[in-house]
Amino acid sequence: MITIDCARALQQAGLRWHPASGDSFRIERPGFDSEVFTVSEMTIEAHEFDTGTILGFNGTTEWALDSLALEDALWLPREDQLRSLLRGTFRSLHRLDDERYRVSVHVRGADEVFEAPTPADAYGDAVLMLIGLSGAEQATPAVADEPGDSGD
Repeated sequence: MITIDCARALQQAGLRWHPASGDSFRIERPGFDSEVFTVSEMTIEAHEFDTGTILGFNGTTEWALDSLALEDALWLPREDQLRSLLRGTFRSLHRLDDERYRVSVHVRGADEVFEAPTPADAYGDAVLMLIGLSGAEQATPAVADEPGDSGD
């Protein structure tokens, strides 16, 4: 799973989340530090309103949280979601040893590599680079416009 630091960096860089069934997230409020939730039509469902997206907690009786503004949630994209955001730039994923992975991408005629302790973080670092390049061109990052690609 992606680290919280990498997920926050992606969010702060402008990666937008359109919740889909199967997506994982955490609540960015005190008291929820170790909790990870999964969007599911059975228990947690995304509701679109003119004012924004609200995550509705259906049938939860163990604590008093009925809904949550999307701004209070931190998306924890899966490895497959991050890889799909790389689109045609993705070249390979290699396990270097028991503690490191390398993702290779090809951007603007050059190969770039990103190493991290997990594949998801290596992919996340590569996506961060693409968002940075898109932002430098004064355009909305192409990867930020993708729906929550649940990898179906």
